[in-house]
Amino acid sequence: KAKYENGVTLFIGGNNPNGVRFEGSDGWIFVSRGSVTVTSSDPGNPESTLQALEASDPKILDSVIGPDEIHLYKSPEQHLNWLESIRTRQQPVAPAEIGHRSCSTCLVSHIAMKLPRKLYWDPINERFKNDDEANSMLSRPMRLPWRNYVQ
Repeated sequence: KAKYENGVTLFIGGNNPNGVRFEGSDGWIFVSRGSVTVTSSDPGNPESTLQALEASDPKILDSVIGPDEIHLYKSPEQHLNWLESIRTRQQPVAPAEIGHRSCSTCLVSHIAMKLPRKLYWDPINERFKNDDEANSMLSRPMRLPWRNYVQ
């Protein structure tokens, strides 16, 4: 479980279908790839009846977002959006910082699942507080000729 300063709690586990469940005051929405697999090692099952989009109440999926409500950018193809952003020099739907923080969430969660104790992540310094073992798992030694140019 990860608790953020803004009050959001993120639950991470391996006992549920592969996807993300968002919970709110009116119910929940579960988003996944459905039964689609990308690689042979994906946990999804092609025979599965898992839907790509489910909700505690189907009315939630049909609700209309009003003109004064928050509308997120719709991106049907993230890879194409990235290529277009290179061509047009515009920001992609997921800029580098968003991609970095999304990846960090996954990596920090993986480390937390490997270590049998509570960890405290400092998102500003991008280090675990007072935990050398957890911090040692944040990177691996680079092989030549690769090196870290950031000092």
